[in-house]
Amino acid sequence: MLKNLCLLLGIFFFLSLYSFQSEGQPSSEAKTENKIDIKSTVFEEGGMIPRQYTCDGKNVSPPLKWSFVPEGTKSLALIVDDPDAPVGVWVHWVLFDLPPDTKELNENIPAQETLTDGAKQGKNDFGKIGYGGPCPPDDTHRYFFNLYALDVEINLQPGITKGELLKAMEGHILAQGELMGRYKR
Repeated sequence: MLKNLCLLLGIFFFLSLYSFQSEGQPSSEAKTENKIDIKSTVFEEGGMIPRQYTCDGKNVSPPLKWSFVPEGTKSLALIVDDPDAPVGVWVHWVLFDLPPDTKELNENIPAQETLTDGAKQGKNDFGKIGYGGPCPPDDTHRYFFNLYALDVEINLQPGITKGELLKAMEGHILAQGELMGRYKR
């Protein structure tokens, strides 16, 4: 009888502890709903970025695709950067005000301030508008393609920096996704 009571109390304690720890935490299902699955047809997650998308090749943007954008999305933004640069994080691409129904970016997005769909491009750390491909001075570097679904249009002028875009996005991110590729010269 005492063993059964102890067992029941142990189960009750475990369930109470589990319930307490998970209170206020989004379920894994809810977390999945806020993640955009971004992919490329030319490299896999953690894979090597082909030379043509780097400063050693044609230096054109790679094709990207995603399948999920949450309801209420008013625009999309993309930031590509390299946290392994010797001078700190190096920004390779700032793209914002993409229409919310956009599901992909084709290869070789033109290096112009405003695209035909109304999306705008910011300035990268090479001092240019548009995409600047991987060009690491040493070792293998990682390149993060971060896509954000926003509940607003940014409505800033083309040529803004990553910092200006991040500030404008504060409190407006509905979901995000990340694709990481690597490159070594």
